[in-house]
Amino acid sequence: MTTVRLPVEYEQKLNFLSTVKKKNKSDLIKEALDMLFRNEEMEIDSYELGKEYFGKYGSGNSSLSVSYKQKIKEKINAKYRAH
Repeated sequence: MTTVRLPVEYEQKLNFLSTVKKKNKSDLIKEALDMLFRNEEMEIDSYELGKEYFGKYGSGNSSLSVSYKQKIKEKINAKYRAH
């Protein structure tokens, strides 16, 4: 068993939800923890799915992270100069 100290505003919100949803506070807290755990698992899984591809296919231009705004500006200007 775990005991948690909640700020007053959390306790008030929990009491309100318990009344509105007609569920006890323990069940509401369990549902919230289930959602937290699922979200954390999804974040880890998303990273793991793409991990082998991150940084794998580069443009060969090592300055893009610094000069990307200038490159975009040049492309936009070139597009509208052509008209």
